[in-house]
Amino acid sequence: MNIIIWLIVGGIIGWLASLMMKTDGQQGIILNVVVGIVGAMLGGWLLSPLLGAGTINQDNFSLPALVVSFLGAAILLAIVNLVRRGRVR
Repeated sequence: MNIIIWLIVGGIIGWLASLMMKTDGQQGIILNVVVGIVGAMLGGWLLSPLLGAGTINQDNFSLPALVVSFLGAAILLAIVNLVRRGRVR
């Protein structure tokens, strides 16, 4: 059951990050889930040590963990936009 919650929360985080970065029209549901989960991993490597909070990938479904995962997903989309277009939206 944990994997289903993980996928749903990852999808929501990826969707919210894509709305913030204005890439929602280019992504589908599966890509939103991938962005949410990979972004949470990126947030875990970059932001967790700075903020002292876990991510959704570490089975931590607290508010700080959701924020770190969201910020990681937004950073991931910014990097993808930078590579694709040469600029961040």
